[in-house]
Amino acid sequence: MLKRVIGALVGREMDRRDGSGGMKGAALGWAAGSVLRRMGPFGTALGAAYVGKKLYERRKASKRRPL
Repeated sequence: MLKRVIGALVGREMDRRDGSGGMKGAALGWAAGSVLRRMGPFGTALGAAYVGKKLYERRKASKRRPL
């Protein structure tokens, strides 16, 4: 179940690049989840690291903005 959640988060992050949303993000999330599941524990760690990196970058960028 954790791998599916990570796959969904990876798909969401990949879809945010183009900003259109919708079916493309769901398809990318499903594909990323499938690939990560096939890779076993390494794939789970890789997907979690990708999502963590994106969250860290977003938080860092939001702190830089002046009020």
